[in-house]
Formats: sequence, C-alpha cells, structure tokens
Amino acid sequence: MPEGGRTTRVPLVERVLEANDEIAADNRVELERRGIFSVDLIGAPGSGKTALLESTLRALQGRRRPAVLVGDLATRRDGDRLARWCDQVVQISTGQGCHLEAGQVRDALGQIDLDGVDLLFIENVGNLICPVGFDLGQAAKVGLFSLTEGADKAAKHPYLVQAADLLLLNKIDLWPHLSFDRSIFEADVRLLNPRVPLLDVSATTGQGLDAWIAWLER
Repeated sequence: MPEGGRTTRVPLVERVLEANDEIAADNRVELERRGIFSVDLIGAPGSGKTALLESTLRALQGRRRPAVLVGDLATRRDGDRLARWCDQVVQISTGQGCHLEAGQVRDALGQIDLDGVDLLFIENVGNLICPVGFDLGQAAKVGLFSLTEGADKAAKHPYLVQAADLLLLNKIDLWPHLSFDRSIFEADVRLLNPRVPLLDVSATTGQGLDAWIAWLER
C-alpha cells in the first residue's frame, strides 16, 4: 500500500508466520474434529526424544491408537526406530530447515489413516529455539530437557519453557553420575512458567513413565 510516496511492506517473517498459523488452525480443527490428541515434542539433539517415544509407544500398546510424525534434517533412522512400535509413522525430511512447519504436518497427515488414530506425536527437529515459534496445530507443546545438558538449559531457552504445556526432565537414571543441580533447574523453570507441570523421566529405565502416560491420557 502506498503511504507517503513509499511502499509499505509487511516483513517477510511476519508473512511466513501468518501463513503458517492459518494452516496450523486448519490442522487443529481437523484433529479436534476427529478426536485426536496431538503433541508437539521439542527437545535438543541427544535429549532423548526418540527414545522417550519408543518407551511411550511400547507402554501404550493396546491402550491407544497412536501415529507419529518425525521431523529430521536427514536420514530415516528415527522413523525406522519408531516404526517398530507404531504402524503409522511418517518421516518428514526438513533438509536445512531447523524446525517443522504446519504445511509439512498437513501434508504428512494426508499419509496417515486418521480414522485409526486417537493420539498423534510430532517429534520436532532437534532444536530448542526455532520450533517454539511455529504453531503446528497441536493440542499441547511438550518440552524435553535432559540431565546431560546441564542445569542451566531452561534459563538459556526461556521461550520453550514459557510456551510449554508440560516439561519433561529426561535421563534421571544418570543422576548419580552427574553434577546436575535440580534445584537450580526447577527455580529457573518456575521463574519463567510457575504453573507448568514438570515430570522426571528416564526413557531408558522407564522411571517416571507412568506419570507421563497418565498426563497424556488425561
């Protein structure tokens, strides 16, 4: 629109986010219409996202009808791991993209028999920054931290903590071998998001998994 002899342009990033949000809204309507509870799982590389989903899918066998969308820069390794425990897994290759977008989720949902699904996991690209700002149409955003990342990780990544509906602290089986100060970690979390539930889990041993499953089923 001309204004004062100049052309006013909406910044590119705003246009991208607006387009993404429109598709995300459509995704959300469709998933809710079908009664599918969807979770966007966000965590750093190596935090244990895929291992957690493996343990979760095993625990849910016979109880839920899950599907999984897996975002990764390259390879199908995570998708292949999860396909052992879930019949409906779609791997989304993002190339150089550091996060999933709503359009990619929409396209991936087209490859799933949604009539046979009541729980959708979206494993986002390993990153604690970029994925937070992109709505995918999920019902809940879950942030995953791990003891091996250090107690200051929540303070260094405040936007994930503030946006999360649930936070998981993974690899608690390694506590005896690490100098992780949980009081510092939790104090930072509570400063940023006083009400967010925080659960300790171990994807390896299954410790704390019951509370995570109970949260999903609620």
